[in-house]
Amino acid sequence: MKSLSLHQLYKACVLKDLPFKTTKQLEPLAEIVGQNRAQEAVRFALAMPHGGYNVYAVGRNGLGKRTMMLRYLEHHLDTDQQSHDWCYVANFEEPRIPKLLQLPAGKGTQLKQDMEKLMSRLVKVIPQTFDSDSFLERSEQLKNEYVKKQEDELEKVAAQAKRKKVSLTVTTPGGYRLVAMNGDEPHTAESFQALTDEQRDKFEDTINKLEKKLRQALRKLADWEQEYADKQQALNQETLESISGHQIDELIEKYKDLPDVVAFFEAVRADLVENLEIFLDDNEEQAAIAYASLDKKMPRRYLVNVLVHQKTNEVPMVVEDNPTYHNLFGYVENVTYKGTVFTDFSLIRPGSLHRANGGYLLMDAIKVLEQPFVWDGLKRALRSKSIQINSLERELTLSGTISIEPESVPLDVKIVLFGDRETWMLLQEYDSEFAELFRVTADFENEMYRSDDSQLLYAKFIASLVSEKKLLHCSNKAVARVIEHSARMAEHQDRLSLHAADIANLLRESDFWARQAGARLIQDIHVERALESAKYRDSRIRDQFYDSIRDGTTLVTTGGTCVGQVNALSVLSTGGFEFGLSNRVTATCYYGDGAVMDIERDVKLGGNLHSKGVMILSSWLASHFAVNDPMHLSASLTFEQNYGEVDGDSASLAELCALVSSLSGIPVRQDLAITGSVNQFGEVQPIGGVNEKVEGFFTTCQLKGGLSGTQGVIVPATNVQNLMLDSELVQAVREGRFAVYSVGRVEEAITLLLGRPAGKADDKGRYPKQSVFGIIQQRLEKMREHERQEHARDDHKDPSIH
Repeated sequence: MKSLSLHQLYKACVLKDLPFKTTKQLEPLAEIVGQNRAQEAVRFALAMPHGGYNVYAVGRNGLGKRTMMLRYLEHHLDTDQQSHDWCYVANFEEPRIPKLLQLPAGKGTQLKQDMEKLMSRLVKVIPQTFDSDSFLERSEQLKNEYVKKQEDELEKVAAQAKRKKVSLTVTTPGGYRLVAMNGDEPHTAESFQALTDEQRDKFEDTINKLEKKLRQALRKLADWEQEYADKQQALNQETLESISGHQIDELIEKYKDLPDVVAFFEAVRADLVENLEIFLDDNEEQAAIAYASLDKKMPRRYLVNVLVHQKTNEVPMVVEDNPTYHNLFGYVENVTYKGTVFTDFSLIRPGSLHRANGGYLLMDAIKVLEQPFVWDGLKRALRSKSIQINSLERELTLSGTISIEPESVPLDVKIVLFGDRETWMLLQEYDSEFAELFRVTADFENEMYRSDDSQLLYAKFIASLVSEKKLLHCSNKAVARVIEHSARMAEHQDRLSLHAADIANLLRESDFWARQAGARLIQDIHVERALESAKYRDSRIRDQFYDSIRDGTTLVTTGGTCVGQVNALSVLSTGGFEFGLSNRVTATCYYGDGAVMDIERDVKLGGNLHSKGVMILSSWLASHFAVNDPMHLSASLTFEQNYGEVDGDSASLAELCALVSSLSGIPVRQDLAITGSVNQFGEVQPIGGVNEKVEGFFTTCQLKGGLSGTQGVIVPATNVQNLMLDSELVQAVREGRFAVYSVGRVEEAITLLLGRPAGKADDKGRYPKQSVFGIIQQRLEKMREHERQEHARDDHKDPSIH
């Protein structure tokens, strides 16, 4: 059988397929390469005006999901979309429910500044005006008018009382005494008692009548007092209007297109009169609270709290890296003043949902799911299309602390979640609302097809990474080497890996080595150096295994022949670094019922897939050698020197060859290693990690006394397309010191390993005598014949058996 040719072992990137000298000549890609399906899903979701069309981007980390989203959003945003500023202002009627104002982009800060300008003026002007002579004079005049009226009315009643010999004394407001007089002195109890009954009755009658009159007079006084207060209020209002009215009118005119803002100004106008004392008292508390909450010193009632401020009318795009409850939904801060916890509408803080409102919010799915209450809160917000600011304390506890309940903000946002497939499937399975809210799945590819066109596209992708990360430009040879490494990562000659993070890391490290060497371009030698350096850093554990092969601790034979012993190949992974190792598989056979004992399974070191592979071997053996008669040879199989668990069926071809060698007694070539899986019909099936496995045996041969020229590896024919082997190995093949063979059926593998034809059955099911299968068939027939003779002898000895 012929070994594989060089071009089958490694598909090089031909320079004539790359029509450029350096990446400087290439136009960097605006979009991520090879993700057309995901891009189409995103385009559809963003164009869909209805609710529920949020995006879940599926794919493992490093595929460039976030980068693609941000780039796509930057280039494909609908700039006609209107973005808004959101502000909270005081609700003077219901202070616990602050009012929400929606303004066009950029107007929120303007409103805040206008309000601050108005207030800073009023803080100065109001105390001056209400301290001025003209105001105090008018106020005094009003008071004097009221006092005079009051005195006149009481004087009238007092004069009447005097005529009736009764004294009227008015004490505190509303307190009065009517006392009968004895000349100029009030009657004492004794002198009053000394009067005749008639006189006493007369006094009492007089006093009763006077009391009625006095009450009428006091009622008048109360009405006048109210009248005075109203006039004083009107004076205050008139005075206030004279200093603030025109300014408020100007503001109303400025914001006349926004009815909510106009209503707020009117409410401020009315509230100023009610709360004049805020401006007239030198209020330390206001200053202290303003200082504690990092605000300006001004009446807090009239602050404008700009929750979200868009500088321009751009669609907001927010990436939330830490989606805690408060970071997402906003919260209300508290200020402590003299031991009292205080809060108001000006201490409401926004979350990323507020900032992304009207645009897009990008988050990591697992981070969202890890945070308590966030996932439920997010679904609630998306369903109700509003953001309610609730403190997490109220979600968690039953405490009834006084807080504010701001008006909810209308929500119009598209959410993009990034996550892996497992999380996506769990959400689909266990959260009935998930599919309703995230109707679009952007499924990211791991690989793309490799063709001349796609290689050029990939070169542009490399150019975009170079310009984005500000690296040295790459020569076409360096690009070719990166493309070849990408095919190796994809484990396929005709595929390219789309793992952008790995490619970016390779370019960064190549850039480092190029700069170290003082080069002006990244060349292929720098890419090679970066790959070697990365391999060296990660290969400590691999080298320990190789040391055990070199010093003979691990028993491996790479020359000669041996019955029932085959070099199988395995792959080990140590934190992302994979390497191949040679494993000895042995089989022994003995008289029995035809069963194959799998030692790995019996000692519980074999995984389910491994056990399945061995069972398939049993059925293959039975179908070839025990169709009509029982098979009197049993066998046992094991991986030698294996002290850990084994799983996967990629050694089943090696195991079958070991069994066939043991059954036939024909020795196996030890200078060949084999990998592959087998089905019941004897077809060889593909396996994973083929490059690492071939390289693992190549290194083993080098460690065990060097290459002899006959050594090689047998791989499934279906795995030839996956070969992207190391340059050192390819060079050894070129020089005829190593070989790689491919097989499609068990018979081909047996012929290669045992050095003679496996044999093909004729119409009667007979195999050629000198073939491997023929030798097994003859051995089994001898055993069956021997068995029959034994039975016949037993029957002859015991005549009772008929």
